[in-house]
Amino acid sequence: MLILLIFIAIPIIEITLFIQVGGTIGLYPTLGIVILTAIIGSTLLKSQGLTALGTLQNSIKSGQNPMKQIVHGAMILVSGVLLLTPGFFTDTFGILLLVPRFRSFLIGLGIAKFANMAKTNTFNTPKSEHPNDAGIYDADYTVVNDPKKDSK
Repeated sequence: MLILLIFIAIPIIEITLFIQVGGTIGLYPTLGIVILTAIIGSTLLKSQGLTALGTLQNSIKSGQNPMKQIVHGAMILVSGVLLLTPGFFTDTFGILLLVPRFRSFLIGLGIAKFANMAKTNTFNTPKSEHPNDAGIYDADYTVVNDPKKDSK
C-alpha cells in the first residue's frame, strides 16, 4: 500500500513543482535546470560509483564485512535512477543520496528500525505453536521398487 501511495504522490509532487517553478522562472530555464541536474548528477554518480566500487573491493581484499559498502553502492544506484528521472523532487533526493553522510544517516535509521524489530520480534514471520519448529519436518521413508520399471 505504501508503494502505491509513493507511485501516486511523486508524480503529483513533480507536476506541482514544474508548474510552480515554470510559472516563476519560465519554461526554458525550468527545462535547462532539469537537464543540468541530470548532467551534473550523472557525473557525480560516475565518480561516487567508482569510489564505492573501490572501497568494496578493498573491504573484500582485507577480509572485512562488505555489507556497508554494498548498501552504499545500492543507494548510489537508486540515486542514479532518481537523477535520470526528470523532476525537482527526485533530483533533490537523488543528489542527497550522493552525499555520504546522508547515506550513512539513512543506513543508521534502517539499522535502528531493524534492531527495534528484532527486540520486539515483529518480523513478518508466521508464529509456530512449537518454539523449536523452524519449518523442518522429520520423516521416515522406504524405497519401494516399481515392478513395472524392474521388468524393463
